[in-house]
Amino acid sequence: MELTIEIFRREIDAAMLSYDRHVVCVFKTPDDCLEAIERLMLKAIKAYENRAEGMRHGIALDKEITIMLSQGESDPPLCGIYFNLHTPYSREHGGRNITQAEANPPS
Repeated sequence: MELTIEIFRREIDAAMLSYDRHVVCVFKTPDDCLEAIERLMLKAIKAYENRAEGMRHGIALDKEITIMLSQGESDPPLCGIYFNLHTPYSREHGGRNITQAEANPPS
């Protein structure tokens, strides 16, 4: 079976619905997100089709999205699309949006 993006359209549509409802991301507009998912899906398909003997997954990711295709009992492979949680308030990113309380706050 030849794998294409359209085989996984149901999963892509479900991911986009979740993105529109729940994900706040200043880095990707919904159109940018769809474009990224489709680009990553192509990479995941390539990784899945070229996986080493005994390997069961094809994975593609960027900073905000992870796509995993997993070998199942039948064709096509199982597909998972994940949004990587991120906050600019984390210490890992230097806490760039965390401000120190002023020593002498205005009265």
